[in-house]
Amino acid sequence: MCLVLVCGDQERELGRVQAPGFCPHCGGKVVAVDVESRWRLCFLAVCSNIKRKYHCTLCARRLVLYY
Repeated sequence: MCLVLVCGDQERELGRVQAPGFCPHCGGKVVAVDVESRWRLCFLAVCSNIKRKYHCTLCARRLVLYY
């Protein structure tokens, strides 16, 4: 039997840059935010992942980029 206790994850903002384009909902400016997330097992850092998230500055919606 394997018992895994995850004590939580932490997110830290690395940087913020204005992205090209406009929000399709309100027409506001779009900001690209680089976020580092870490999963922890009590005191050990298990993994680290860096993601880029897009947000609108006016309506604060999270935007999804489709290719």
